[in-house]
Amino acid sequence: MVRITQMLLPALIVLAAPALGRDDGRYADSPLKSWFESLHSEFGQCCSNTDGFVVAGPDWDTDGGKYRVRIDDEWVNVPDGAVIKQPNRAGWTMVWRHYIDGHPIVQCFMPGNMS
Repeated sequence: MVRITQMLLPALIVLAAPALGRDDGRYADSPLKSWFESLHSEFGQCCSNTDGFVVAGPDWDTDGGKYRVRIDDEWVNVPDGAVIKQPNRAGWTMVWRHYIDGHPIVQCFMPGNMS
């Protein structure tokens, strides 16, 4: 039993990793590629300097029109200027972040559905 657990652990770690938004050529023919590249918030273009990743339902919420998202086990308030206002064509909740003094800061946030 222990041996099976040791063999499955690396696979589980890979599956739990965030889905990165960086285009390494795999998405060159995606119909959403140009749309993703056009996304921007008041803080700049979303895909310019940071990787975007999909956020699962339990890792984001809203209260009174304000969003917050869990990044690296830390709840981060999403600034109003970081929220992408256009319709979400992908459907997934996504966040683009960078770090200041070791803490995540939201550059862009695109709410999706809560499922």
